[in-house]
Amino acid sequence: MAKNKAAASKAKLNIRKGDTVVVLSGKHRGRRGKVIRVEPETRRVVVEGVNVVKKHMRPRGKMMQGGIVDQEAPLPRDKVMLVCPRCNKPSRVGRRRLEDGRLVRTCRRCGEVVDR
Repeated sequence: MAKNKAAASKAKLNIRKGDTVVVLSGKHRGRRGKVIRVEPETRRVVVEGVNVVKKHMRPRGKMMQGGIVDQEAPLPRDKVMLVCPRCNKPSRVGRRRLEDGRLVRTCRRCGEVVDR
C-alpha cells in the first residue's frame, strides 16, 4: 500500500491553481468553479463555491471573533475535470512540447494550449 501512495504523491496533477473546473460527481455535480488550492500529496483540489462546509471557529486573541464560518473543503482530484478556455467544455488534458522546449497542457477536444 505504501508503494502506491508514494507513486501517487510523485504523479503530476493536470489541474492547477486558477483553472476553471466542472464537478463530475456528487451532490455538486455540474457546478463550475475556479481552483483555489491544489494539494498534490493528497490528490485533492479546493474549488471556489463548491463543497462548502460549516466550521466552528473559536475566538483567537482580541481581534478575531468566534462563530460558525462557511469554507470550501477539498474534493478528490478525480471528481473534477478541466474546462477548456477556448471551447468552454470539460475535456481531458494532454501534454505537448512547444518549439521553444516548454511542456504545456493542451485540450484533447480542440487541441488549444491551456497554459497561460
